[in-house]
Amino acid sequence: MTKQLLDFLRPVINSTKDLLPIILVIGFFQFVVLQQPIPNVEKLLVGTGLVILGLALFIKGLEIGLFPVGESMAYAFARKGSLVWLLIFAFCLGFGTTIAEPALIAVAKEAAIVAAEGGMIENTLQSQQSYSNGLRWTVALSVGFAIVVGVIRIIKGWPIQYLIVCGYLGIVVMTMLAPEEIVGIAYDSGGVTTSTITVPLVTALGIGLAASIKGRNPMIDGFGLIAFASLTPIIFVLAYGMIV
Repeated sequence: MTKQLLDFLRPVINSTKDLLPIILVIGFFQFVVLQQPIPNVEKLLVGTGLVILGLALFIKGLEIGLFPVGESMAYAFARKGSLVWLLIFAFCLGFGTTIAEPALIAVAKEAAIVAAEGGMIENTLQSQQSYSNGLRWTVALSVGFAIVVGVIRIIKGWPIQYLIVCGYLGIVVMTMLAPEEIVGIAYDSGGVTTSTITVPLVTALGIGLAASIKGRNPMIDGFGLIAFASLTPIIFVLAYGMIV
């Protein structure tokens, strides 16, 4: 019982330590700079406690479930020796985790509202929903494509820096050609894809795959999939803006 309690308290303590700098910054500016009392202290304390508990449970869930599942499936596909199924799995994993990403849903919804208010699309609920869904599907497809490219890189042993440099050079060129209204959304789309759902599973996939292939180093080859997942959405959304 004591060991189970310690296993539960450890991530809670770590989450508290992680949030402590944010709490100190808010407290300093509230009391020292603004010199005002914190409104709704009770709600703030309850909310902070829920955030700490949520982070602790999330991290524990990653350790127990998502990381082992991602690594074991990557290892199983590598042992199976079917490249086609591995690539299909990689694409579906990238697409599925991204389409369900809460941060992407929020950004796409806000982008649709702003686009409607700015006259880029019709100011109707249907138009906003269509624009938001189109943006989400574009980003999800781009991440699926990115994970496929990343998996091929791990299998072939390609140096990641050349692919990243070429990708960002393409982004620079596309930024100059794309409509100004879509550029900011495109760059933000690259960030929101690397959030709570996508990162754990994609990271586990890369590490598991690199560990299961002879001659690959998980530290060198296993990481980098997240970089592709941040890069390709920018390219795809810029292209989406140029087309739509």
